[in-house]
Amino acid sequence: EKPLCSSCHNRMDPLGLALENFNAMGLWRDQERGQALASPAGQLVTGEPFADVRELKHLLVTARREDYYRCLTEKLLTYALGRGPQPSDITTVDAIVEKLEQSGGKFSTLITGIIESAPFQKRQRPST
Repeated sequence: EKPLCSSCHNRMDPLGLALENFNAMGLWRDQERGQALASPAGQLVTGEPFADVRELKHLLVTARREDYYRCLTEKLLTYALGRGPQPSDITTVDAIVEKLEQSGGKFSTLITGIIESAPFQKRQRPST
């Protein structure tokens, strides 16, 4: 109910609840400790509603495919570089997203794009 809290929860909760039927091992479940799970229905922050994880997946691979590619690219690049994205990384992310679109979303395209990128190739390693 607090505005500061709800600003994040309104974005995250619908995605998390859509995945609630999967346990920690990724197995499907209909209840937890004898209790029914919360409804998996939700709405993306962009307004598109979904009834369950299947509809969420459909949204992500159709209407929001480029957003998904961009987010995944930024997160993996962050991990690979050991730092958050900077303005100078925008062209790298754009190029990798374009290659992902052309390849139909092959994960190997994402990995190769990051490995071959200038930020990854020229990253500074901490001196020991």
